[in-house]
Amino acid sequence: MSTWLWYVIGLVIIGLLMASIRVVKQYERGVMLRLGRLISTRNPGLNLIIPLVDQLIRVSLRVNTTVLEPQEVITKDNVTVRVDAVVYYMVIDPVKAIINVENYRQAAIQLALTTLRSVLGQSELDELLSHRDQINLRLREIIDEQTEEPWGVRATLVEVKDVLLPEAMQRAMARQAESERERRAKIIHAQGERDAAKTLAEAADIISVNPVTLQLRYLQTLVEISGERNSTIIPLTLDIVSALAGKLPQPQQPQR
Repeated sequence: MSTWLWYVIGLVIIGLLMASIRVVKQYERGVMLRLGRLISTRNPGLNLIIPLVDQLIRVSLRVNTTVLEPQEVITKDNVTVRVDAVVYYMVIDPVKAIINVENYRQAAIQLALTTLRSVLGQSELDELLSHRDQINLRLREIIDEQTEEPWGVRATLVEVKDVLLPEAMQRAMARQAESERERRAKIIHAQGERDAAKTLAEAADIISVNPVTLQLRYLQTLVEISGERNSTIIPLTLDIVSALAGKLPQPQQPQR
């Protein structure tokens, strides 16, 4: 045999060896198909296949993050909102992800969009704004139910990122919040007035039992006034005031 023929044979052998070597990374699993039939799954590392006969499809087991397209949804109480969401999913069964569905990524995204519109359409606006965690949990459970068993794909997390309201609804909610604050302020003020009246009634009961407390309170008020230094205070006890009041001439009653 000529030399060039040996070169050709050597190149063919090297090409077949290179074509038969497949490397599966640590975060991947390989699905082996031989003449179109499922044979087995391959673990990370160096794997050999039969060229032109075997097909090794590598599937990533890492968590995939997909930002869903903004969706306009009509809530249960007939409010149109624009919702942004993100879904995190991963493959837990590479064989089902390759055999049972043509494109598991696209299928999972479309299912997440459909589920998002369905769940939000059954929720009211207040629930969407204040109980978002419950809605996220409901979305994940519904997606898992439809993807984990038949497709081998698990939704690890579904998050509603932002809810955009119409301007008219934002103004209405702002007026509602302002009215609620005014209502609370009036209630607090009324409660303060009630507590003050109750305290004054208790003080009056104490003073009626011991009149000396009224004189002490009177002297304390004089001290507080004198601290302002803008007037001259002549302290008089209640006894003196009562005596002076007794000596003053009483107004005469008009004759009939």
